[in-house]
Amino acid sequence: MGTGPGSAPPPSEPAGAGAGTIGSTATAGAAAAAGAGGRSVLEGAFALLAAVERTEEAVVTRLASECELPKSTAYRLLEQLADLGVLERCRGSYRVGPRMFSLGREWQPHPRLRSAAREPMRRLVEATGMAVGLSVLWRDETLVVEWSAGEAEHPVSLQPRTTWPWFTTAGKVLLAGAGPDPLLRPLPASWAWEAAAIRERGVAFDREEVMSGVCCAAVPLLGATGTPVSALCVLTDPAHHLERLGETCRQAGQVISAGLRGR
Repeated sequence: MGTGPGSAPPPSEPAGAGAGTIGSTATAGAAAAAGAGGRSVLEGAFALLAAVERTEEAVVTRLASECELPKSTAYRLLEQLADLGVLERCRGSYRVGPRMFSLGREWQPHPRLRSAAREPMRRLVEATGMAVGLSVLWRDETLVVEWSAGEAEHPVSLQPRTTWPWFTTAGKVLLAGAGPDPLLRPLPASWAWEAAAIRERGVAFDREEVMSGVCCAAVPLLGATGTPVSALCVLTDPAHHLERLGETCRQAGQVISAGLRGR
């Protein structure tokens, strides 16, 4: 296995540990990982990926310590991930690689989401001049999947693959239609009442609750089973009529939902 500058095996590595095929490396890594508290090689690899995400860039010693893996096991897994392009080597450290960017860019919660939403989103931006986005709820975070900036200026940087707290309008409208609580933390006592109101009107509103100067309306996008797979949201400022904007958003959402159901 080839290594980059500064990525020689750590001193505790046996001679030749950095050589051989990916398959032999995976076998050795799996055997070592299996002895580390019963953790599988896949669990170890994902733990290391999460640690790299948290630290942005770190050496093998720190990553092994954070993941409670033997240093030799961590090194083998990191090297394999680097060879696959999932991570990249940088002056003896590891950071997220271009393969992760490519995989993340293609992810969507429904196979037809982007194609079904493309034209309705364009028309919504054209009709309102506002920023329009698609988001999903994952655990206690709202993940931005797609975004069109529109003509209006906003005090926040809005980019795809941005994360926000669950209590954005997109997060609330998805949680309200999700049935059992998918979040990891307790919800506010008032949530049951708020969720019922969101389900009744089919729109969630944010009047500067998440960020000062930013208001938002969001509607659920429904798949074939009638459950939300994503949320369509429109951002504006306090000077605009939020209910009217919400109705325009709801109409666009109905078109996208029909596309998700194959109509």
